[in-house]
Amino acid sequence: MSEDAAGSASAEKGLAGAAQSVASFEEDAPSPMRRLQAFLHAYPTAIPFIVLIVGIAVFSLAAGSKFFAPFNLSLVLQQVTIIGILGIAQTLVILTAGIDLSVGAIMILSSIVMGRLSVVAGVPVEISFVLGIMTGILCGLINGVLVAVVKLPPFIVTLGTWSIYGAMVIFISQSETIRSQDIAAIAPMLQWMGARVALGGGAILTAGSIMMILIAAVVWYILNRTAFGRHIYATGDDPEAARLAGINTKMTLIGVYTLAGFICAIASWVLIGRVGAVSPLGSQTANLDSITAVVIGGTSLFGGRGSIVGTLLGALIVGMFRNGLALAGVDALWQEFAVGALIILAVTIDQWIRKISA
Repeated sequence: MSEDAAGSASAEKGLAGAAQSVASFEEDAPSPMRRLQAFLHAYPTAIPFIVLIVGIAVFSLAAGSKFFAPFNLSLVLQQVTIIGILGIAQTLVILTAGIDLSVGAIMILSSIVMGRLSVVAGVPVEISFVLGIMTGILCGLINGVLVAVVKLPPFIVTLGTWSIYGAMVIFISQSETIRSQDIAAIAPMLQWMGARVALGGGAILTAGSIMMILIAAVVWYILNRTAFGRHIYATGDDPEAARLAGINTKMTLIGVYTLAGFICAIASWVLIGRVGAVSPLGSQTANLDSITAVVIGGTSLFGGRGSIVGTLLGALIVGMFRNGLALAGVDALWQEFAVGALIILAVTIDQWIRKISA
């Protein structure tokens, strides 16, 4: 071999080795943005937590001491209690890559059944309460069967049942509101979730808020410490792979929607306690608000990733933004604008984070 040829071969080997070293270096040392993307993919709850901290800092400057007053902070917690509970139910469904547009209607229907049976029909309140809970469970079961067995799209199913359950609300209630005084006189048990405990400094903790925390703790345990919880994540991440792994995805979906219906029925009890009355027109935006809390809380709309803690943080973020902007004198129109911008930002971040697994 000539010296020129040997030199050329040596140079080529040197270039190949240098290229391999550069490639190895790039793999071993990802960019800061890539590391951030990987971190947020592994810990999706970090995003709503950061947003909550930043929001508290901003509103403490914009609204002053009024925002940090114990009474105001406890008021925010009371305001997000219903949305937090419905958000927990919505989280379970969205983790399976579905969505439930009927959670608000199930809640109102369950409250109507409890109120009408006990106050108007004279049924013992204990029986009325159980029948109201069973109403929520049945509604969730119907959603689950239509999605898992009939294999209809969750969006279409729950859009239809939203209208059906809403029509049943009007039919059963006859468009009449049951007054708080009547409930207090005949069925005071239905108002138990409105009981208040003074914590000092003007702060008030309601039984409904305690119930929200208890439900969150139980569902967190189910998702993180039970086989059913692992099946929920697996079904949402890749249903075909979950089925091949031996998971009964049909029963998982039915179980999720049924559990969501049960949680919505509990939310109806909390709603009666918070409002005092039973109204067929209550919580008109509950469906969208629950989805908002879930999305802002970092749960992916594509399923398989999210947490209950993130949903509670998302509900608190929505409540904090509305409360803080109101204290700062911002018009209600721009409060809704801010919440809408948060939703779009949350979905955009979710899409960016999901690219790491692509």
